[in-house]
This record gives sequence, C-alpha cells and structure tokens, in this order.
Amino acid sequence: MLKQRIATALVLLAVLLPALFVSTPWPFAILMLLMAGAAAWEWARLNSASPTAAVIMSVAMAAACGLALWAGWVRVGPSLAWWLAFGVWVLGGALALKVGPGAWHTVPGAARWVLGLAAIWTAWLALSSAKATGINFILSIFCLVWAADIAAYFGGRAFGRRKLALAISPGKSWEGVWSGMVGVQLLALAWIQADRHWQGAGLDSLSLFSVLLNRLGVAGLVLTLVFLSAMSVVGDLVESLVKRSAGAKDSSGLLPGHGGVLDRVDALLPVFPIAMALCTF
Repeated sequence: MLKQRIATALVLLAVLLPALFVSTPWPFAILMLLMAGAAAWEWARLNSASPTAAVIMSVAMAAACGLALWAGWVRVGPSLAWWLAFGVWVLGGALALKVGPGAWHTVPGAARWVLGLAAIWTAWLALSSAKATGINFILSIFCLVWAADIAAYFGGRAFGRRKLALAISPGKSWEGVWSGMVGVQLLALAWIQADRHWQGAGLDSLSLFSVLLNRLGVAGLVLTLVFLSAMSVVGDLVESLVKRSAGAKDSSGLLPGHGGVLDRVDALLPVFPIAMALCTF
C-alpha cells in the first residue's frame, strides 16, 4: 500500500508541477478541469446517482469549466461566484454537520447533486483564477490548507482529548483544530516576511497572507486565517459525512493508495473560493 501511495503521488506531482509553474494559466485550468469532472462523478455516485447519471454529471461539469475558461473567467473571476460559494459553505456546511450522516440521505437527491456540483465548479474556478493571479499566490493558499491539516494531525495526536465530530470523523479533536489554526498563523508570519524580502527580486505576486494583511490589517488577517482554517475542516467533515452516509470508505478508487479525487481536495473546496472572496474586500 505504501509503495502504491508513493507511486501515485509521484505521478500526480509529475503532472501537476509543470502545469502549475508554466507561465500561462490554461494548462493548469485544463488539468483541474479533468479533476473537477472526476470529482463530479464521485459526488454523483456517493449521492445515489445511477452510473449513467454520474457520467452525465461528470461531462456536464467538464463542459461548464470549459465554457468558463473560453469566456475568460479564469483571468477575471466573477466575485459573485466567490460570495455565493462563501454563503453556501458557511450556511450549508453548518446545516450538513448539524443534521449528521444519518439525515443526509433524506435530502432530495437533486438538491444534493446541485450543491456538490456548484461547490466543485466554484472551487475549479477559484483554483484557476488563483493560478492566473500568480504562483506565489496560489501556493500560499495550498500551503494554508496543508499546514492546517498537518498541524492538526500532530496537535491532535499530542493533545487531542475532546472529539470534534464523533459521528462523522472520530479521529478529529478540538485540540487538533486549534493546533491547525496556530500552524497557519505561523506559516503566514513566515510567508509575509518572505514576500517582503523577495518582492523586489521578481516575485510574480503577493501571497494570500500579504494581500489580506494589506487589505484587512493585522487583526483582520488573524481572524480571517482562523476562519479559513476552520473552513478547511468543514470541507473535510462534509466529505466524510457524505461518505459515511453512503457507507463508503473512499470517494472512489481513481487514485490508487489515496482513494478518490474528493478525498484529496475536500479541504480545498471551500477554502479557495472563500479566499478569493475575501481578497475582493
């Protein structure tokens, strides 16, 4: 299993890194389009869609992403989409976590499909727009999510006592969540200093942390990072809730050793569009 995980990770990096670091945004946008189509197929299957309907939704997702790319929305992302995603994730995420996995399947299937596909599409658009903004910018958002996850894992193992959502994800603790938030604050502090050091040396863009600091000040930055860290946890929990409701361990087997696409991007789904929304203040 470990060898399989490593091999899959190496293949993904070999495809992702060239698309991420190329100067034009469209190769990355197309790669993310393929992943969005796969994520839509996984979401449909987890939410009681027939095999045919799941394929149709996957194709429709890829087509919607392609139309947005053709229309130029990647370079000038519509702020309304970010704020709609903001509202859906905050209100819908809270509602989903409140009702729990036992009640998720009682929500009409069409409503579950629309919510999931909308979340995947706005995340694709936010990812592609962040890449068009600059490599430093998009990397800072990726690293925010990864830092929150890594710090939460180690903080939870070291200090975890109180369970966060026992019925959804038994391994998560409140102490882990707080550790993740602290880890993100430390990352932001270091990254802002790096931005200042390298800004005059060809840095292609400011990081998310520097943008938020310039727009919102120190207090606004700290509170915003706490909120984004929390939303990364919400994304993870919502996907776990849907899998638990469907009786599935992984969203699919598309990524050997890693599960499915949704298993790898669940925390990114809310964070990217919300980060883009907050940058419009």
